[in-house]
Amino acid sequence: MESLSTAGFDEGGSTSISVSLRVNGQPVEVYLAPWTSLLDFLREQLHLTGTKKGCDQGQCGACTVLMNGIRVNACLILAVCAEGCEVTTVEGLGALDPAGSEALHPVQQAFIDFDALQCGYCTPGQLCSAVGLLNEHPAKSRAEIRERMSGNLCRCGAYPQITDAISRVAFHGTGPTAIEAAAAAMWMSPQDSGEVRG
Repeated sequence: MESLSTAGFDEGGSTSISVSLRVNGQPVEVYLAPWTSLLDFLREQLHLTGTKKGCDQGQCGACTVLMNGIRVNACLILAVCAEGCEVTTVEGLGALDPAGSEALHPVQQAFIDFDALQCGYCTPGQLCSAVGLLNEHPAKSRAEIRERMSGNLCRCGAYPQITDAISRVAFHGTGPTAIEAAAAAMWMSPQDSGEVRG
C-alpha cells in the first residue's frame, strides 16, 4: 500500500493546522482547516470513500470508523482531534486480521456468509461498528448485540442477518462454517435469541 502522505494538501495561511495520525496503518501528515470533520477529511482528501456520509448529524452510523479501536461517528469528530490517533476505516479492516492485509476480517466474511446487507450503503459503518463492539467487551447475547448496534441504521431492514453475522464471530469465532452457524441461529429458541424467527 502506498503511503498516505498528504503534504500537497497544505491549505496555507494561518487557519491551517498540522495534523499527524495513522490511517489504516499508514502515517499521514496533513494541514487542515480546524473545522474539517474526520468524515470529510477521509472522503475528500484521502479518498477513502467507503466511509459514507448519511445524516451528517451522528444519528445514522453510516460514517462509523474506529479511532484507537473505539467506534466513533466520523461526522461528529473534528479531524484535528485525531492527532496522534490510529484511525481504521472499512478499507483497513482486513489489515486487522492476523492472516494478513489481503484477507477479509472475520466480521466481513460473516456479513458475506449471512447476506447481511442489501443496498450496502450502511454496510461500512455496520462493519466498523461491529468490530468496535467486539473490541469493547464480549457480548453475552444476541439481544445485547442488537442493543449495542442500535446506533447503526439499516434502511433496508437487514437487522436479523446483521445480528446473525456478528453473533457468529462473537460466540463462535471463525470456527464453525456459515452453514453450521446459520443452522444454530435458525434453531435457537425465541427465548435465547430474543426474537421470533419466522
